[in-house]
Amino acid sequence: MHISDFNLSYCSNIHPGESWEATFQNLQRYIPEIRSNLNFQKSFGIGLRLSHEASLELQKPSIIAEFKAWLESENAYVFTLNGFPYGDFHRTTVKDQVHFPDWTTEERRDYTIRSFRILAGLIPEGLDGGISTSPISYRHWFQSESDLNDAMVKASHHLLQVVEELALIERETGKFLHLDIEPEPDGILENSDEMIWLFQEYLLPIGKETWAKSRHLNEAEAEKLIRRHIQVCYDVCHFAIVYEKPSETFAKFASAGIQIGKIQISAALKLLLGDDKKLIKQKLEPFVESTYLHQVVGRYPTGKLVSYPDLPDALAKIEAAQEEEWRIHFHVPLFIESYGDLLSTQSSIVEVLDELALNPGLTNHLEVETYTWEVLPEKMRLDMGESISRELDWVIQNMKK
Repeated sequence: MHISDFNLSYCSNIHPGESWEATFQNLQRYIPEIRSNLNFQKSFGIGLRLSHEASLELQKPSIIAEFKAWLESENAYVFTLNGFPYGDFHRTTVKDQVHFPDWTTEERRDYTIRSFRILAGLIPEGLDGGISTSPISYRHWFQSESDLNDAMVKASHHLLQVVEELALIERETGKFLHLDIEPEPDGILENSDEMIWLFQEYLLPIGKETWAKSRHLNEAEAEKLIRRHIQVCYDVCHFAIVYEKPSETFAKFASAGIQIGKIQISAALKLLLGDDKKLIKQKLEPFVESTYLHQVVGRYPTGKLVSYPDLPDALAKIEAAQEEEWRIHFHVPLFIESYGDLLSTQSSIVEVLDELALNPGLTNHLEVETYTWEVLPEKMRLDMGESISRELDWVIQNMKK
């Protein structure tokens, strides 16, 4: 949806199904319903989650032609893809496997390039297109600094090969595409400092050296290409969990010359621990589930942070915990600020929207991403179409403020 200077949608990763058939059926069912709920008459933007399996189907000329015909008939358009989850994302144990295959692999590179070729064929003329992706890998898979460095070098070469492909697509079609890396807790990249570290220690030096030999680019040309085609996906939930203030993070990225390709609008759980930790534990137990990782980051009164890899690990240590606050990687509906003693990081979304009002050039891609609908405690669930509609409406109304 075109709202002011922005393209706004929701991410279709909320819908179960890995095949293109299932993906398309969900779009056909929910897009007309959501449009009607919002009484939105103009062209409707779609944030498409495309699995590896679905991408193999959608790249076929007859299949993509059918999809494009449906988009035209529905007055809808695709402007962004979610390329973070490669495989199964619902009704199975995902946990750390959401990162697999990671950026050290050719599988991740090839899937991403294939998805970009599909996106280039879908986005309307005059729009840029982005794909959000894994923050390199899952950090706990690497046991030594040497292993981590090797992974970063290998991943950087694969990322740079994607940049070369995006530069080629732009020359061939005139369409500008960018890969939007999405930091998250316990990813190799989980905050703004680590995103900047990726550029300064790996992408820029490796790209400059490699392309000076293979493409005869000077350093300035190489840097321009990298910064143009690799950007950041700022997931509001993820940055709130690591206690980063939006205004400070945006300023850091601007100073480092890193562009924001997409902002994913999402809210996490947060709570003050207080003295009655048994009661807090009881209230959190309904959020323990077996599908996704729900990393917890605690903050001490001194400001020091401590991380737990999953909610059960945190709950096992809650009675001895000395932190004053916990923030939990569990996406909750945007339009609810509190759940009794449990709160959400909704205020971080408001801060981000305020920053966008002051500086609309930060990004033009906004995507609501609450993919946990099926694993929310039952009392928090609404009809899926109603929930998506209410989230989009909440964002639209807060943007108007």
